[in-house]
Amino acid sequence: MTTTAPSATPAAAPTAWVGEFVLLAALWGASFLFMRLGAAEFGPLPTAGLRVTLATVFLWPILLRQGQWPALRQHWRPILIAGLINSAIPFALFAWAVMHIATGLTSILNATVPLFGALVAWLWLGDRINRLRWLGLALGFIGVALLAWRAPGGMGAKTGHAGWAIAACLAASTCYAIAASYARRYLTGIPPLATATGSQLGAALGLALPTLWFWPAQMPGPRAWGAVIAIAVLCTGIAYILYFRLIAHAGPSRALAVTFLAPVFAVFYGTVFLGEAITPWMVGCGLVIVCGTMLSTGLIAPRQRAKAPSAP
Repeated sequence: MTTTAPSATPAAAPTAWVGEFVLLAALWGASFLFMRLGAAEFGPLPTAGLRVTLATVFLWPILLRQGQWPALRQHWRPILIAGLINSAIPFALFAWAVMHIATGLTSILNATVPLFGALVAWLWLGDRINRLRWLGLALGFIGVALLAWRAPGGMGAKTGHAGWAIAACLAASTCYAIAASYARRYLTGIPPLATATGSQLGAALGLALPTLWFWPAQMPGPRAWGAVIAIAVLCTGIAYILYFRLIAHAGPSRALAVTFLAPVFAVFYGTVFLGEAITPWMVGCGLVIVCGTMLSTGLIAPRQRAKAPSAP
């Protein structure tokens, strides 16, 4: 998932945040596994709808306890719109994609969010892109093209949906990128917990009718319910809180690096729990994408000023 963050305070020593960094990557990496398990019985749209609804239920008491309800009430329109772009649409797209391609492949494609983020910020907000960053964008998109060319289709190889699933992942990543620039323009200065809670509420409202319309005829079993609850509470609610803590303690550039570590966990979970294969081509293309993303975001150009990040 993706969200934007407020300006960071000076970064603390690594020992103060490295544990939260790894935990956040592990949680976001697990979201693809839980989506597969949930969507297998609920279907993509009900899985996405339940995810944001339960996340709203989890975050709402925390919002009230922290006294941030007035901020949400004051800025509810742009926050609810952000929820549609940042959660409702991409969550539904990823929930459909994981039914047709490997969860590890899906997570690698999700790591392209900073690539699209840099491009959208250039087109919409006028952010400057120097030659090194243009090179990174080109390298990243070449990695995506190569990955899509010889992608391990998994279920998609049998259904013929692998190409569409890859397109869905890239569309979801584009939504995250648009949401990041949208938030920079319209949500600056709003408390992050109000943005996180309100955006999940907006996504829940947007997915309410599709969730009811596509609700499965047969009640899903305990495993599917457990997966949906886990992705809502752990990978959405708690992950949002960890992400904003990481922004405050480590700074935006380090928080952005979670995007690169999450696929490692996703590939591991997919291999162990779903028996998914890891091919050398998949690993190589993933490394090309990560290198391109690091160039395009300035992470390997320390003299350049880092931008506020998007999270996976």
